Amino acid sequence: MKIAISVPDDIFEADEHLAQQLKLSRSQLYADALSAYLSERGAAAVTGKLNAIHAANPSPLAPEFARAQSGALPDETW
Repeated sequence: MKIAISVPDDIFEADEHLAQQLKLSRSQLYADALSAYLSERGAAAVTGKLNAIHAANPSPLAPEFARAQSGALPDETW
């Protein structure tokens, strides 16, 4: 699908340079960037919803699972 967008000159120049470096068309660069942006925002939204659910309905971790989980962590103080 074709779309028309406006971007500031400095961003346009930077994306032209990057597209040349990566040997991508401008369209492919924009498609890749938009896809990455949507993936990031989608993941953040899902994480936010899960955090809200768990905050509203906390359930303690069974002791055996807590021990296994803490044993899997690096030797750092959190």
